Amino acid sequence: MSGAHIRLAAGRLLNLVLDKRRTLDDAMAADDAFKALDGSDRAFARAIASSALRHLGWIDRGVSPFLSRPLSATGAEIRALIRAGAAQIWFMDVPPHAAVSETVEAARLWSPARSGGGFVNAALRRVSESGSPARSLSPLALWPDWLASRLGSAYGRQTAEALALAQLEEPGLHLSPKADGARVAAATGGTLRPDGAIDITSGAVETLPGYAAGEWWVQDAAARIPARLLSPQPGERILDLCAAPGGKTLQLAAAGAEVTALDRSRPRLERLKENLARTGLHAEVIVGDGEAWKAPAPFPKILLDAPCSALGTLRRHPEGAWIKTEADVTRFPAVQARLLAAATDMLAPGGTLVYCVCTPVPAEGVEIVEAAIATGQLKRAPVLASEIPGFEPSLTPAGDVLTLPAAGRQHDAFYIARLTRPA
Repeated sequence: MSGAHIRLAAGRLLNLVLDKRRTLDDAMAADDAFKALDGSDRAFARAIASSALRHLGWIDRGVSPFLSRPLSATGAEIRALIRAGAAQIWFMDVPPHAAVSETVEAARLWSPARSGGGFVNAALRRVSESGSPARSLSPLALWPDWLASRLGSAYGRQTAEALALAQLEEPGLHLSPKADGARVAAATGGTLRPDGAIDITSGAVETLPGYAAGEWWVQDAAARIPARLLSPQPGERILDLCAAPGGKTLQLAAAGAEVTALDRSRPRLERLKENLARTGLHAEVIVGDGEAWKAPAPFPKILLDAPCSALGTLRRHPEGAWIKTEADVTRFPAVQARLLAAATDMLAPGGTLVYCVCTPVPAEGVEIVEAAIATGQLKRAPVLASEIPGFEPSLTPAGDVLTLPAAGRQHDAFYIARLTRPA
């Protein structure tokens, strides 16, 4: 395929994500122009779209002075191509003449953008003559204003800026071993971390040694902490509430626990069943609403990975900051509080419950937990630094865990609290 077809595919992906609010993965699965590309061409189109999403706040602010009308007033398809072109020039080291000419040609191939070829050309030529906006803009400008304000207020400007810059790094790949982590690391060429996860730098997942044999599964290192804090024992009944896609279920089952995995999403539970079959592990898998499902008997241990804004996964899903609105984020705490109350009702007296969310937003994490503790039905069981090797700096003064990523620290942002029900 020509370079113009690659830019066309990248522009179409950005249009689907930013104007139709699809995830990048969904957009790639749906777009025919992207699927028509092969091998390295497809990888390049994805890289352009991903770079544009990672740097979107900077790009939109940076191109604004070069446009005769606001970017928001520009046709969606033309806007997508300008963003794709600016990403190539400012953040991908693509030769400017190639980025400009091929992106302008992509406009001619895309009927809704065809009339805007001259506008795209003029904008990108000015982009190519200017320096990157990274030199003058704050890292917080990478995000929508509402998100920068929320996280800046929660953690202070310096920490929020570090969190924003962390999303610019390409995400690493972590494997969770079924048994012998050292052996899996040696076989895959990975590095065994202190927390037991394995860092992998390259390679398609399905081609790595041990995949077909079920010796490991893909799971972010921070996402491994909640299950480990339950200290699962052989034969112990554990409820994994909101279990899909199932990495934590696999951890608990690998420890020998009798796991009940509950989730309301049947398609996502199918993926869990596939991984259980591949790894030879067992769990009872139930499609159900965690707020309404009734346990046949109280569980001594429960893991609740509550639905959330997922703003802790921006390194892997940079579109998350842009396809969610502040209103979307605001609706989660009520759901999380109800699920935590339902989980508490299913927890045996003296039992342990781990609550976690893959977001750094306090309203979805510590504020939910503190409200539950205030009812008197739960109390905090503080986590010790020795229980989270490699993540000791993530321990909060209250004894919770907050795994804020930063430059060079490859993991998602998780909030995790361990709670007990008084006997």
